[in-house]
Formats: sequence, C-alpha cells, structure tokens
Amino acid sequence: MRNFSLLIICLFLLISCRKEKAKWDTAWVAPIVNDTLNLTNLVNDSTLTVSSSGYYEVDLTRTLIDWGIENIVTIPDTSIEHTFVSVVPSLSVPPGFSFVNEVEEHELNVQDVQLKKIRVSSGTIEMKVFNPLPTKAFFTVQLPGVVKNGIEFQEQYAVLGGTTTNPGIQTATLDLSGYELDLTGDTGGEYNKLQSRLIISTDPVGPTVTLTDAQEFNVEAKFLGIKVDYARGYFGNKVVQESNELLIDFLSMVTNGSIDIPSPQLQLIITNGMKIAASATVNGLSNTNYSGTTIDLSSSTIGTPLFIDPATGSWNTLTNSTKTISFTSSNSNLESYLENLGNKHTIDYRLELNPWGNVSGGWNEIFPSSRFKVQFNAQMPLAVGADGLTLRDTFDFKLKQNTDATHISSGELVLTANNAFPFSSKINLILLDENGVSLGEVNGNNDVASSVGGTANSSGLLVSTSEVVFSLPESLLSKLSEVKFVAVQAEFNTPDAAGVNVQQSIPFGAFMAVKLKARMNVNVIL
Repeated sequence: MRNFSLLIICLFLLISCRKEKAKWDTAWVAPIVNDTLNLTNLVNDSTLTVSSSGYYEVDLTRTLIDWGIENIVTIPDTSIEHTFVSVVPSLSVPPGFSFVNEVEEHELNVQDVQLKKIRVSSGTIEMKVFNPLPTKAFFTVQLPGVVKNGIEFQEQYAVLGGTTTNPGIQTATLDLSGYELDLTGDTGGEYNKLQSRLIISTDPVGPTVTLTDAQEFNVEAKFLGIKVDYARGYFGNKVVQESNELLIDFLSMVTNGSIDIPSPQLQLIITNGMKIAASATVNGLSNTNYSGTTIDLSSSTIGTPLFIDPATGSWNTLTNSTKTISFTSSNSNLESYLENLGNKHTIDYRLELNPWGNVSGGWNEIFPSSRFKVQFNAQMPLAVGADGLTLRDTFDFKLKQNTDATHISSGELVLTANNAFPFSSKINLILLDENGVSLGEVNGNNDVASSVGGTANSSGLLVSTSEVVFSLPESLLSKLSEVKFVAVQAEFNTPDAAGVNVQQSIPFGAFMAVKLKARMNVNVIL
C-alpha cells in the first residue's frame, strides 16, 4: 500500500508536445505488492513456541528491574591523608633511623551503607608522598586489611629531599583490582573504616639530619573509579516506588471489536540473588485501549506486601530466592483486563530492601553473580477469538489528477490472498484530506476468507484463496489531488465452518501470501 502512489505516478510521464491534442484510452496493469506475511513479521516482541500439538504459544517476558551490586553499593572517589609532624622542636636523626611508625583510621564516604568488607573489581590509588627533609627519605605505606592473594598492600618510595616550603615529591598510580578491603577498623567491630600505616626512615647511606616541628611529612592517597564485585555489611533500608509503562504498538491500531483469549496467566516473578531480605507490593496494574477505556486489574494480591527471602549459600553455592505473583482467571479479572486490548499497560509497584532493618547483624552479602530481578511474564496459547476486531493504519499519499492532461479515467485495485491463518478479513480504504477528513471510502467486493474450510497444501496447512476488488469510482478519482493520506482498515473475525466466531488456534507455519495490482484505464492526451 505504501508504494501505491509512487507506482501510479508513472502513468503521467507523457507530456503534451503538439498544438492540437490527440486523445485515446489505454488499459494499464501495474503490480504493487507481492509479499508473504507470517508470525515472524507480525509479532516481533514475543517469544513464540510450538506446542506438542503443532500450534503456536506465546511466552511474553519483559524485565522491569535487573539490579546488580552496582545498584546497591557505590564507592565514591575518596581521598585519605596520613600526616606526621614531630612533637619536639628539634631532633638529630642518624642515617637509616625510622622515626615514624603509626597507624591511622580513615572514614569512607559511603552514605546509608555500613560496609565491613568489599572486593575491588577495578579502580586505582593515586599516591603522592611529600619529603621536607634536605636529604632522601624512605616512605613505606601499608594498608592493613587490604589484601590480594594473601599479601597485604605495601609500597615503598625513595623520595628525594626538599625543604619545608618546597618538599620533595614522589607520585605513583597503583591498580587495586582483585584487592579485598577489610573495613572493620582496628577493633574489628566497626564499618567503613580504612586503616593506613606509615613508616618513614632516613637514608641509610645519607648524613645525620635534623628533624623539626616545622616539617610536615605527608602521604595522600586518592581512591579513583572503585568498582566492587563483592560486599558484606548492612546495605540500609532502601525503598523504590516506581510506575512503569509497557507499550504494545500494534494494539494502538485497534479501532473496534473484541477478542477472546483462553486461559491467560500473568505473572510478576521476583528473583533475589542477594543475601538481603526484601518486600514487594503491586500497588496497581491497568491498561488503556484505543478508545481511552482503562481497566484496572482486580485481585486480592493488589496492594498486599509480599516478603522475599534472602538468597542462601555463598560464592559457589549461591541459591536464589524466588517469589511469583500470579494473576489468573480464577483469582482476578485477568480475561476482561487483557480483552480490553490496551496498548498502554501501567504497573505501579513498591520494593523495599531490609524492611525490618539490620536483622542480619551486618551480614548482608552481594556476590559477583548476584542479581535482583523483577520480570513481567504472560503465557497463553496463541488461540484467538476475534469478533469484528478492527485495525487501522494510515499512510501518506500524493498524486495529482488533471482532467485536461493525461489522467486516470477509471480503475480498480485487485488483491489476491492465499491465507493459512484461521481468520477472515474485511478490508476497506478511506481517502483523507490534509486535515484527516474523509473524502470517500472504497470497500472490497469480497472478504479475505479464513483458512478454515480451505484446502490442505503440501505441508498439511489449510489454505484458502481469495480475490478482493476495490473499484475506484469517478467521484473519488476526481478528488485524487486532495487526497493526502490513505487509511487501510481491516475487520477480523474467526469463524468456524458454520460461520460462528469461535476461538481458533494458529497452526505452526501459518502465512498469508498477498499480491496487489492496479488495473487502470488511462485517458492519454497528447
């Protein structure tokens, strides 16, 4: 249909070149569409499976939430400083003498989270060491509790001498990937506490130096881009309340009619792969159809909090906890909800992590494989009962008709369809002006017949063959220049052999092969 106007334009390429115009009528036949439709190009947002009986089934799953550790625990860029100043005004220090050996604690700036242990998957430390002595000094930086492969983090720097106002500086960037950080502090019972130990020695082959209280020995460490793949602690009480929209574009073209869907089931599946207790509440589920009618899903489950257990196990034995909220015809108004043919579905829900607070004693855990997911799932046989189900789509159209020049005097569109789907279709065309006002309507002289009652092909599929003719009256041909859009409207039904609309299952491999051609009488004026 989209190429119709382009193909017809070729009929008007003859231009008058004589003073006295010659006129004659010619008959034209132009192919427009030759295509085959099947469920691969009719349905692109569902997973289609085939039952043991050879009919299609639908398993529609969409993920609403998929959280990992990055959604729960984030480590902002953090700077720590370890500074030493002598407590005596002046002190002579011999070569190779360690005059500093102390541990400091530093608070990590993580809000609402009490971390006891983390493992770094990527990130760096930028070290900067300042030496105010006039000779070389050796700085050993240790991070107690920061371990990789059983070895504690330790770096040593030989820093050239300087002055109090212009100290010697040494910098380095170190990779923290794979390090585990114990954040329980010196007592082992705290959280978010990182320790550092600083040891400073004079040059063992250098001179005796004078240490004063005006000299400041400083180490700066910047933790940058820290990502973690494991965390243990208490991750706080978090509440997420959201409203998600699911759009089904195909159903936005429905303008009338109804369908009957057998034994539907709709589920919200919550999978908790984190060792965190949670609760979930579906506050509402509604859909709005083509006419603006909204239906709310009604069930005792709506508005009722459901509790989700933490995952169990550990690194190699982690087992997810799963909670399924099911809506069926027996516990809700699901059939009438789905048969509203809503193209916009709205889901309001509330999630709460650690709803009872820190009942785990700081033993919330998230592992590299841990995911917290909420999935929307609908399963049903692809068996549809349609009663006047009407779809409408609109296409651009542009064609100039001048009765004083070569023009179409009469014509028709001929559609040939080989249909292996168990539904019939009545098709009509509506010509619209630039404001969407109808200039006229063209009805087909026949329906596209359902495959029910058709003839079996080599694959065993029942196939019916139909020819539908759309005659274009002169009254419409004279208005072609005003036509800016063409609306194609199709009314679907699922009749049985007796002509009564019933539910029909769609067989595997169902198709509709269509050929559309134009037969035109053209009045040629030269």
